[in-house]
Amino acid sequence: MTALLIFAILAILLVTGMPVSIALGLTVFAFLFGFTSIPMDSIALKLFTGIEKFEIMAIPFFILAGNFLTHGGVAKRMIRFATSMVGHWYGGMGLASVLACALFAAISGSSPATVMAVGSILIPAMVRQGYPPQFGVGAVATAGGLGILIPPSIVMVMYAVATSGMVVTGPNGEPVMSASIGTLFMAGVIPGLMLAAMLGATTTYRAWKNDYPRMPRAPWSVRIKAFRESVWGLMLIVIIMGGIYGGIFTPTEAAAVSAVYAFIIAVWVYKDISLREVPKVLLASAGMSAMLLYIITNAVMFAFILTSEQIPQMLSAWIVDFGFGKIGFLLMVNAILLLIGMVMEPSAIVLIMAPILYPVAVKLGVDPVHFGIMLVVNMEIGLCTPPVGLNLYVASALSKLGLTEVTRASWPWLLTALIFLVAVTYIPAISLVLPQFLGLN
Repeated sequence: MTALLIFAILAILLVTGMPVSIALGLTVFAFLFGFTSIPMDSIALKLFTGIEKFEIMAIPFFILAGNFLTHGGVAKRMIRFATSMVGHWYGGMGLASVLACALFAAISGSSPATVMAVGSILIPAMVRQGYPPQFGVGAVATAGGLGILIPPSIVMVMYAVATSGMVVTGPNGEPVMSASIGTLFMAGVIPGLMLAAMLGATTTYRAWKNDYPRMPRAPWSVRIKAFRESVWGLMLIVIIMGGIYGGIFTPTEAAAVSAVYAFIIAVWVYKDISLREVPKVLLASAGMSAMLLYIITNAVMFAFILTSEQIPQMLSAWIVDFGFGKIGFLLMVNAILLLIGMVMEPSAIVLIMAPILYPVAVKLGVDPVHFGIMLVVNMEIGLCTPPVGLNLYVASALSKLGLTEVTRASWPWLLTALIFLVAVTYIPAISLVLPQFLGLN
């Protein structure tokens, strides 16, 4: 009854159109004042200790780095490089958009930012080349989801924060450690590259089937020039991943280094941003960071209430007793997350659902890293499904097409992503082979 009461209060508040962060906070306080005897000072203590985590600092730094790169013209140079490499293939500019999204995802950590940076340039360019606008919109809107799967990923940081410190046991009663940010980042590399390849194959097939125009093959001199122009942005991938796994700095320190590096190349190397424009970028990043940190704060209190009422433990016992098993549980989780992903933002979903589902998954023998990647893929698909898919809204604004038309245009790539979700759910090796090879898991 307690669980039903908590979620009923939350559902009622969300139905009123209230922001998720405020609804979470009000749910906690309504339950505290009306239905429990937990002292308020323990909530205040949990509020501060819950967000007093070094890992959380990675979020504003990655956001700042992404904003410098988005405003600094790095995306334009990456797009030129991608187009010079694959533009002569069937659906070359669409394929270039997938490649550009994958490259930009590796330095931004944000899916809507990836769609905005790549789509604002390539969607109009594809229309000028003779592609139907729906083709470009569908490719960019779905490929932009790679922004939260290919590391660094803000959603992966959220999952690590939401599950860190939780005392959970495996199927044999053994204690299980939560997944670290660094391990999650490395686990996202192969799934990210696989999904990019699958989306690229879908793009090429549809272009070949409909005989869309192809660009002339770029000479090697043009390709080398495009690479040299984009190399400063591409180096950020090497700095982040090489620095983390070379033991030079932690993921949080890597985020800070990436913000400083992005500032240097945007202002002094590429000179696309003047010093006068820097405060605007800082202010925009601060606003976005404050929003996410406010959601985290309320989600921490919500998770505390769930834990204090032992709701995850009761849910775990019920699922085990009911005989769902690992396969049935993962299928149920995917269905729930896909439904919630249609109406909520990924960060909020992870912060609410991870503390509930994570202990159950571990109890059934699901690896924490594998479960985290599965959650991220679900969030990626949620960004491309109506009525609240952020990528669809960004693509709609860029293309001037209606939301229904953008959704219809995205279905071939969305179907590809769903097929990939099934694979990553039931083939754990896709997520775990690289971390295990490197001794991280």
